Amino acid sequence: MPQKKILVTGASSGIGRATALLLAQKGHDVMMAARRIDRLAHTAVTTPSVTGSLSVASLDLADPDSIDKFCVQHGEWLSGIDVLINNAGLALGREPFQSSALDEIQTVINTNVSGLLRLSRHLIPVMIKRQRGHVVNMGSVAGHTPYAGGAVYCASKAAVHMLSEALRMDLGGTNVRVSIIAPGRVAETEFSSVRFRGDIKLAQSVYEGYRVMSAKDVAETIAWVLERPEHINVQEVVIMPTDQPSATTLVPFKP
Repeated sequence: MPQKKILVTGASSGIGRATALLLAQKGHDVMMAARRIDRLAHTAVTTPSVTGSLSVASLDLADPDSIDKFCVQHGEWLSGIDVLINNAGLALGREPFQSSALDEIQTVINTNVSGLLRLSRHLIPVMIKRQRGHVVNMGSVAGHTPYAGGAVYCASKAAVHMLSEALRMDLGGTNVRVSIIAPGRVAETEFSSVRFRGDIKLAQSVYEGYRVMSAKDVAETIAWVLERPEHINVQEVVIMPTDQPSATTLVPFKP
């Protein structure tokens, strides 16, 4: 695949970081964007075997001003963007909806939905003008199957899934592709530690007792989607651990 300019949001850890590094190792020009610019900078200078290039940028998807500033500040690079990977997202808490904090609800919606919409609205017209591009949205099996204590997160990911489907229709005839990646449980990320507000022991318990998926597993799937020829669009990939038959079912392998 020819070198592409690829923006990855939420690239300071987990799936975003693994995806950015893998694509840079494959020879692409990758911009890693996230709130924690110090982490991004450390990753960029300590990563071996990068045959493409890595650059870093500060971006907080929960803050509209940060998104607008990012698009202006990096306008020259973004004018040649080929791929937008909308990876940034989070969940906060597992309380019932009626017990959840209003500020946390807003943070999840701002990051997972509003920020994704705003950034995409800035960049998709660039792709349309260039008559090529690929938007990859990070969904979740939670966007298909609800569970107790996940009302806001599930709703946010259902919105991402529906946006992807409708956006694909809006972009028909533009040569801009839209894909969605819907993972099950993925260890080696900060998702659960953020959800449980820093309770590492509780976060680790989510993955104990069964074979887990890694951030690299998902990154490799994203790379495969991007590597399909231009006349093919992989619309959605649901990727699960073998020991997770459904979003809410875990059955550990017992040899």
